[in-house]
Amino acid sequence: MASTIVGWAAFGGLVRMWQLGIEMRPILSKQTAIGYPIFMTIAGGVGYYLKVVEERQDAIMEERKQKLLEKRARYLAKKEAAGEEAQGAHH
Repeated sequence: MASTIVGWAAFGGLVRMWQLGIEMRPILSKQTAIGYPIFMTIAGGVGYYLKVVEERQDAIMEERKQKLLEKRARYLAKKEAAGEEAQGAHH
């Protein structure tokens, strides 16, 4: 999780650098230095949020997968039991 947040924070710093480059302002100066931690904090927060959402979705998908596997096992057991009854009736 930390690597995701750090990656997004680095992205935020790069966005700030890009913004200053577009504005043709000095990239590293006292006046522009405050923007870096702000952009990095915001981007890190977005990264944290996305990671939490991803983990929540993974848990939901795993739960649904288990339910489907249980349902399939019940279906196959029922089908197998019906097949054995049909064979027993013919003999």
